[in-house]
Amino acid sequence: MSNENRISAVRTSQSEPEREQRIFTFKATQLIWLLLGFLEGLIALRIGLMLIGANPNSPIVALIYGVTGLFLFPFTGLIASPTAGNMVLELSSLFAMLIYALLAWAAERIVWLVFYRPRGPVVAVTETTTSEQHTNQ
Repeated sequence: MSNENRISAVRTSQSEPEREQRIFTFKATQLIWLLLGFLEGLIALRIGLMLIGANPNSPIVALIYGVTGLFLFPFTGLIASPTAGNMVLELSSLFAMLIYALLAWAAERIVWLVFYRPRGPVVAVTETTTSEQHTNQ
């Protein structure tokens, strides 16, 4: 038998141990920051609306006040809010933004510490298969 009738196939695959764990950690921390950004944006919008004396009977203003009111409830009355006519500077909302940012940072660090796995060496596996080709002559 000659070597010209043999066919060799080489297949190399690489795997990175615990890659899925790192992806999960990354996605979880990104979700925490996304939710914080959304909440901080709504609270900042509320502060702005109160500063310009927006009509609280307007549907969109009422919606923003209602949603943010849930998150600002623990901080109500914490600090006096200076007023001038319809305009209000809610200092407690600014304080709440700081507290929520610290809580999000702590949550992100906890997720990172619990779930993150450092990158290890890439594992390469090479498979070689040889088959003989039969020809009729």
